[in-house]
Amino acid sequence: MIDATYAPGSPASAEEAARAPASPFLRALRRLLRKRIAVICLALIALFYCAGIIAPLAAPYGYAEQNLDASFEGPSWAHPLGTDRNGRDVLSRNMFAMRTTVVVTIATVAAGGIVLPVTLGLLAGYAGGAVDWVINRAGEILASLPGLPMLVLISATMRPRFNGWVGDVEDWVGWHGLTSSGFADYFLIFSVLSLFGWVGGMRLIRAQVLTLRGSQYVLAAEAAGASTPRILFRHLLPNVLPLVVVGVSASLGAVAGSEIGLTFLGVGIQPPHPSFGALISDGASRIVLQNHPALLLVPAAIVSSLIFAFNLLGDSITDIITPGAR
Repeated sequence: MIDATYAPGSPASAEEAARAPASPFLRALRRLLRKRIAVICLALIALFYCAGIIAPLAAPYGYAEQNLDASFEGPSWAHPLGTDRNGRDVLSRNMFAMRTTVVVTIATVAAGGIVLPVTLGLLAGYAGGAVDWVINRAGEILASLPGLPMLVLISATMRPRFNGWVGDVEDWVGWHGLTSSGFADYFLIFSVLSLFGWVGGMRLIRAQVLTLRGSQYVLAAEAAGASTPRILFRHLLPNVLPLVVVGVSASLGAVAGSEIGLTFLGVGIQPPHPSFGALISDGASRIVLQNHPALLLVPAAIVSSLIFAFNLLGDSITDIITPGAR
């Protein structure tokens, strides 16, 4: 006879479920939400990202919509932040620039901050031998190159060729929306940033896997005949996730700053697609700054706030996840 006290759905079982220990993710999230500065940073980042995501729907004007009769207008009901030299709405341009930052940041972090370093770090640490040697030598070659000059060089030299490839694809499929959407620029920038962004994370994960591959649960999985992918992603990956989370949180600001810096130098996102680098470059001339300072101050304030929020959030996450910092 089954005691109803412990039957599923009974009050006792509900109380036991409520008393059950929360997962490590939920415990870390609760500690993060107790930090006021972390909550403020999350709210600020969410505000900027939402503005970028809904820009095509919420922006009052298109990012390339011009009215030469309304050049350099001051703030008004029609243009809350004024217009630029071509009569384009400054608020709309900044919202679409935020969309550019969102696309490039998410794509770069996904590829260069998660997929590449996690996969290569797990393989290098667990497989060892020739696999470890090849991955480490490739990482050392990339790490030995000067980062910013190589980013500028690759982006500048590969853009015409890559644009030609995109044009060939459009002709083949009979659809010419890739170029007009800025896909070529977005893909090239996040590919270049990802190429140089995986080395540090891979080394950290590899070092952690080297200490874990001789542990009892890994040896037991091997003795049970578990496949290599199962050992890597079922047994080792959960133990390196804190490193991944800390690395991603610390790299968000750097990725956003790199894209903006490349565009400021003229080798990033190309016109007419807006980017904060281009907006800051357009407003940085002495004459424009003296007469229309909002054209520089608005994008500069957004970029500074966003990167500052990323850095403070990364510090908060590091304090929570790193045991020695608690």
